[in-house]
Amino acid sequence: MSPWLTVVGIGEDGWRGLNRPARQALLSANTIFGGARHLALLPARLGGERRAWPTPFTIAPVLERRHENQRVCVLASGDPMLFGVGNTFARELPTDEFRVLPAPSSLSLAAARLHWPLQDVAVVSLVGRPVAALEMQLHPGARLFVLSSGASSPAAVAELLTRRGFGASCLSVFEHLGGERERRIDQVASDWQASEVAALNLVAIECIAESHALRLPLTPGLPDNAYRHDGQLTKRDVRAITLSRLAPEPGELLWDVGAGCGSIGIEWMRSHPSCRAIAIETDSERQRLIEHNRDALGVSGLQLVEGEAPGALTGLPEPDAIFIGGGVTAPDMLDTCWSHLKKGGRMIVNAVTIQSEATLVAWRALHGGELTRIGVAHAQPLGAFDTWRQALPITLLHVVKP
Repeated sequence: MSPWLTVVGIGEDGWRGLNRPARQALLSANTIFGGARHLALLPARLGGERRAWPTPFTIAPVLERRHENQRVCVLASGDPMLFGVGNTFARELPTDEFRVLPAPSSLSLAAARLHWPLQDVAVVSLVGRPVAALEMQLHPGARLFVLSSGASSPAAVAELLTRRGFGASCLSVFEHLGGERERRIDQVASDWQASEVAALNLVAIECIAESHALRLPLTPGLPDNAYRHDGQLTKRDVRAITLSRLAPEPGELLWDVGAGCGSIGIEWMRSHPSCRAIAIETDSERQRLIEHNRDALGVSGLQLVEGEAPGALTGLPEPDAIFIGGGVTAPDMLDTCWSHLKKGGRMIVNAVTIQSEATLVAWRALHGGELTRIGVAHAQPLGAFDTWRQALPITLLHVVKP
C-alpha cells in the first residue's frame, strides 16, 4: 500500500527551509498534525485541516485517520527519527504505511557551528528525563550534546557539572538553531549566570575535570564510596566478578532480587544505554538508597519494586538474567526465579552464610551450574606493620537455563 502518513521534519526556518517533497506532502495533505509552534510556521495557503497535539501528548488522533483514505502529515522538529515522534510511529505502524522526510537536526546544526565531528559527540535527552541522566556521560575530554527539556535545563546542567567537579567545563547554549532568532551563549559551567534562556535550546558541553572531580568508569566494580548504603552492598571486587558472570548484552533485562542499595542493577545498566533492570527490595529505607544511587550514577530508568521475593516477582516482565543477592533461603526463592528466567538466561546467586551456601549446593545437585568460592583480602595495619584482613568469603552459583 502507498503511505497514507508523511512525517515531515521542519526547522526554525519554517516553510522556506523545506525541500520540494516535504512541501508537496503538506500541500496535498487533508490533515496536518503538529505542535502549535510548528503549525504557525506554515503558510496560510495550505488547505489541510490543522490539528494541534492534545495534552497529554498522544498519537491516537493520527492513528484514527488510518482507514479513512486520507493523506495525513505530521510535523516534527528537525529529524523525526532522532528522539522524535517518528520513533513512536515506527513502533505502531508497518514501514509501508508511512514515510519520513527529515530536516537537519539540531545536533547537525550545533555540530556545524562548533566544528565538532558529530560521530564523536555523545547525546543525552532531558525531555521527560531528570538531569541525572547526564551523570553517566561525564568523563574528562568528552563532548556532549544535551537536548533540553526547557529554559531551566542549562542552569540545571551547569549545577550538576559543578557539583561533580566538572565546573571548568565549557558550555555553549544554542537557542532557536537554524532560525532568525538563533543565539549562542558561551560560559563556563561554574560561572553560569544567564538569567533568560529560550525554552527551545540545546546545550553543548566540553567536559573538563577538576582535580576533585568524581570520576566513574564504565567498567564494572565502581568504588564502594560511589554508593550510599547501610552495609548491604555487594563489595567492589565481588561486584566486578558478579557482573562479568551476568554478562549484560544490549537491550537485556535484569532482575536484581534483594537489591540492597541497587549496585548490581545500576552497574548492569551502566554497561550499555539499552540495558534495563528491575530492583526488587522489601526494605523501604533501602528503596530510598536505590533511588538516590540510580540518579547519582546516571541510570534513572532503573525500575523499583518494593516487596518481598519471591511473591513480589509475580507479573514482572521475563528477564534475561537474574541476580539474587539476598533471601536465598526463602522458600521457593530459587525455583521461582528459575521458572521465570528466559531460555538461555543466566542466574547468578551470591551466598555468605553456611545455610545459604547449603541451599545453593542442594539446588545445584538438581539443576546443575558452576560453584565458585570468592575470597578477597585487604592489607590493613597491625601495629607498626601490615597484615591481610580477609573479607567474608562468597559462594557464587552461576547457571544458564537450557
